[in-house]
Amino acid sequence: MNISELLARNARKFPDKEVIIEGETALTYAELDDSVNRLASSLARLGIQTGDKVILYMPNTQEFIISYFAVLRLGAIVVPINARLTAEEVKYIIHHSEAKALIAYDCIYKALQSLVADNNILWIKTGDEQDGWLSFAQLLEKGTSKSIVCTLDEDDEAAILYTSGTTGRPKGVLFTYRNILAVAVMMALETKMDAKSRILHMMPLSHSAPLHLFFIAGMYVGATHVLSPTFSPEVLLGLTAKHQITHFFGAPVAYLLTAKHPHIHHYDLTSVKYWVYGGAPLSTNEVKFIQEKFRTNRLMCVYGLTEAGPNGTYLSPEEHAIKAGSIGRQAALNCEVKIVDDHGREVPVGEVGELILSGEGTMKGYYKDEENTAETVKDGWLYTGDLARRDEDGYLWMVDRKKDMIISGGVNIYPKEVEDALRQHPSIADVAVVGVPHPEWGETVKAFVVISKPIENLKQECKRFLEGKIADYKIPRLYEAIAELPRNATGKILKQALKNRGINNEIVARG
Repeated sequence: MNISELLARNARKFPDKEVIIEGETALTYAELDDSVNRLASSLARLGIQTGDKVILYMPNTQEFIISYFAVLRLGAIVVPINARLTAEEVKYIIHHSEAKALIAYDCIYKALQSLVADNNILWIKTGDEQDGWLSFAQLLEKGTSKSIVCTLDEDDEAAILYTSGTTGRPKGVLFTYRNILAVAVMMALETKMDAKSRILHMMPLSHSAPLHLFFIAGMYVGATHVLSPTFSPEVLLGLTAKHQITHFFGAPVAYLLTAKHPHIHHYDLTSVKYWVYGGAPLSTNEVKFIQEKFRTNRLMCVYGLTEAGPNGTYLSPEEHAIKAGSIGRQAALNCEVKIVDDHGREVPVGEVGELILSGEGTMKGYYKDEENTAETVKDGWLYTGDLARRDEDGYLWMVDRKKDMIISGGVNIYPKEVEDALRQHPSIADVAVVGVPHPEWGETVKAFVVISKPIENLKQECKRFLEGKIADYKIPRLYEAIAELPRNATGKILKQALKNRGINNEIVARG
């Protein structure tokens, strides 16, 4: 089995069923399969063949879906990248992946125009042919409807997804068909997807969770997919109500922003069976807030890494009533989980260690990077870099990223613990805590705070609020008010960017 055959099979089973809805347009399974054959035949005529890499620089649109399957149908390797990357970032990926072609969306292709003359690859965009770019529409028109059969099997290479690169150059995570199908089947079973499911995609399909866990899972069961190229609370609410969505995946920030929409109660959201979030856990208070505003008890937390497929753990809707804030008690289908110390030994209940995963979804490796692959995957276990502990009931609780841990005066401080405490303040909308250099302590704790209501003296108020909630040595010494926290496309806070800001413009001097 390969992913191209998923579509071909569903086109035979459900030819007239809508598979893609975008705005006012829709494609049936048969129409999508036909378009994929047409584009694939044109790409083959232009020289794309098995093993070639083709980059997709597109938002969530029907053209992305057609391109994705057309590349795989030829046995080529698909490389979806975020449509917000800069030309310099895309240039690196072109060279690192050894891409033979790039397909872009008409509204954003000009961001890459400076690269066209110096990179001898096929440049294709939606809309008209111009400025060195071939026309996607013309390739579809000139292609043939004759069926193309991808003969690759589950152990062949299918895709490269580039990590966000928050701490340096992004790494290319190489997946086989087996990796992708293992996590897709997992999500389909864990969230009870079937042919009647209607899945809303607002998070970028260039990322592993939206693409593998929800889009490919939906294709596996013959579901209908509703696409939105952008996210906003109003669009999320409107599309959910209009299309009677059953499954949605979003970053925690998407839920928190939507929960604050002043007219959320005007929308009928009762069709949703699973409101899934991932990328970071929600606190107990945040879960209660979202459940109240969304009028639902169907929140589900998933935890995993791109390198794991992603696969990992989950907290079911039923478990949210007693363990909101946890990432679950057990690994999901096709996965195992352990918490270990620096020597790879499992730690006792209550102790902090590194969370490691093992399963069929684990990447084949980092593309052209054997050294980092060997450091990340050891004896079949993926070392996540995430610190966690297990409680007496067996539930897992994230403590922090190993690389984000602050060592001040020889003492370990976990930023997430401080952030969770500060978020409880009624005038603080968001916060990120990082370690900044200190000549005597090595590092000191700094909080970047997004304020929802005026605070007269940020340092004094935060210290007062934190007293008794966390130990004195964990309380930040430095504070900076910030309009919004920098985040990547999946909603993760870019802590390295905050560390790089320096400490020259602190609201409060060192204390």
